Amino acid sequence: MEKKYSIGVDYGTESGRAVLVSLEDGKEVADHVTPYRHGVIDEKLPESDVELGYEWALQHPQDYLEVLQLSIPAVIKESGVNPNDIIGLGIDFTACTMLPIDEFGEPLSFREELKDNPHSWLKLWKHHAAQGEANRLNEIAEQMGEEFLPRYGGKISSEWMIAKIWQILNEAPEVYERADKFVEATDWVISKLTNNLVRNSCTAGYKSIWHKQDGYPSKEFFKALDPRLEDLTETKLRGEVVPLGTKAGGLSEEMANLTGLNAGISIAVGNVDAHASVPAMGVAEPGKLVMVMGTSICHLLLGEEESHVEGMCGVVEDGIIPGFYGYEAGQSAVGDIFAWYVDQAVPDYVEKSAEEEGISVHQWLEQKASEYQPGETGLLALDWWNGNRSVLVDTELSGMLIGMTLQTKPEEIYRALLEATAFGTRKIVDAFHENGVEVNELYACGGLPHKNKLLMQIYADVTNRRIKIADSFQTPALGAAMFGAVAAGAANGGFDTILDATKKMARVKEEVIEPNPEHVAIYQQLFEEYTRLHDYFGRGENDVMKRLKALRTIN
Repeated sequence: MEKKYSIGVDYGTESGRAVLVSLEDGKEVADHVTPYRHGVIDEKLPESDVELGYEWALQHPQDYLEVLQLSIPAVIKESGVNPNDIIGLGIDFTACTMLPIDEFGEPLSFREELKDNPHSWLKLWKHHAAQGEANRLNEIAEQMGEEFLPRYGGKISSEWMIAKIWQILNEAPEVYERADKFVEATDWVISKLTNNLVRNSCTAGYKSIWHKQDGYPSKEFFKALDPRLEDLTETKLRGEVVPLGTKAGGLSEEMANLTGLNAGISIAVGNVDAHASVPAMGVAEPGKLVMVMGTSICHLLLGEEESHVEGMCGVVEDGIIPGFYGYEAGQSAVGDIFAWYVDQAVPDYVEKSAEEEGISVHQWLEQKASEYQPGETGLLALDWWNGNRSVLVDTELSGMLIGMTLQTKPEEIYRALLEATAFGTRKIVDAFHENGVEVNELYACGGLPHKNKLLMQIYADVTNRRIKIADSFQTPALGAAMFGAVAAGAANGGFDTILDATKKMARVKEEVIEPNPEHVAIYQQLFEEYTRLHDYFGRGENDVMKRLKALRTIN
């Protein structure tokens, strides 16, 4: 019998990647990256003089279609695989990445009369300008005793769907009225592939306050937010919510011509990048925390019952793997912090030294930082360069570095930033563990675990837990391809369940990172200091970070 294949398309923050995967063993046969032509739009609209405010982050929907147009034909050509042997396709996406669409399913930003209105555009996950709406939403939910609030760690983030919709209503009611629906980008791309718009249960559950048993919050709750929102879920959030692995439809003739795939092959409903990574790492039981490590970190964990954990992004039944409650937490900036430091703050001699040695600045800093023992730099940082997602759920917080002297070196600061992100993860691990959701070992995937050994050792030492690393460099895409194979079904050469796919296709490295007991003891002392700063600046005792942000927006 001919080998069968599936394609996973991973939509990240800066680019999209298609990966062609063998269903026999999960090996990636070919991959191709398409950078988004318009990147992250955070200063002004493309081909326009319209400037954006602070904390805005938009993208161009056409960039997502270009990924399909360029990357899928590229992996078919590179691999030499016959399209007849490609039976399914799945995608994953950063979330909540949402957009308003018209009655024809087209983005409102494509309309000439609306293209200069920023609210007609697609809002990326890290759009934080709806923080005011999120604050008010949380206040009203708490006052009304809404049952959904504890399922989201006590706070709904400004990054999620409802706060973003409410911001559109408040600041651009004409856009709100013109919108036929508000949808996740992952569901919109699937609709373009299949001519069928359905909502996936993962983004609906984690990002739109949807519950498998209860549905969306009540009309009374939305009316309390704003009378104009009373019928939101029946109108602009309408649409069937279906489980992960469901077949959204067959590939349309138009998209078959665009991609080089056969019309009619099975297309899975959309998924979230981090969540798709869990089965791709072979994690199908509680106690194993998956860290999807890149510009940010998503922390995913399975449980056998619904528990309430401070600051978690949500707990959703069947949200990651059928039969389990899926927990999500996260850090809004990790790799982004290291990139900021390298791009904006390292002195010229560091760049020259790295160039002379033929390595990147990141590699140079990692080598130098590795020469220090825990605590030796005398530095400590708070990892809030892009706010705090978990456990404080507050995008108005900002970063901090303490302990610098005239002797402080660039590599010492770099190490302190690495350690800060590890302390942030430790906060999340402790929050789960202390609320009865066990975390016994860590699994890591994404770009960072493969690039920075020092970082991963620090994470093991700070959390005092062993870490297993994904064997795949494209773990989310592998997971998306697995769901594409599930959508196709065993009768067509795929799988009937994601657990069946996991047994055949998931891979982790044999190497395991063990915590160093001596380092664990020192990091425990540093973590206690981190916790004092975390609570002092993050829980309202000193709101200087927010006051500084307020002054910035005034000016």
